[in-house]
Amino acid sequence: MSGNTLTQEEHKELFGDGFFDEDADEAEPWQDPHKRMSERTKKDWTRIQAEVEESNAAFVAALDAGLPATSAEAMKSAEQHRLHIQRWFYDITPELHRDLGDRYTTDPRFTQNYENIRPGMAQYVRDAIHANADRAQH
Repeated sequence: MSGNTLTQEEHKELFGDGFFDEDADEAEPWQDPHKRMSERTKKDWTRIQAEVEESNAAFVAALDAGLPATSAEAMKSAEQHRLHIQRWFYDITPELHRDLGDRYTTDPRFTQNYENIRPGMAQYVRDAIHANADRAQH
């Protein structure tokens, strides 16, 4: 990997093809790959990747345990996922997180990233995000 910041190709190497949307609509904050991400160092990206792996492992553990997406464990994983995005990328309310979760089942690039980890995971993560957003409304 080059220098302190990562190139778009290096991001794809670490995070997969679904991480960037090169035809980004600036109105959707998760589709602007250059805002806060361009400020990240190689050390930051290593930490970010470790957090992503922890988040994915928490979802897999809940899924493998047969817990519903509405369980406390799944919603905790969803909230940690939201806070990870908040910390590293952009401000994300539970409602905006719900919209992003929908993309995990409607955008084949996102879906494939989760399905490569565990079949059924894209839908599970989406559903846990929705349950967590519902909980935040009450």
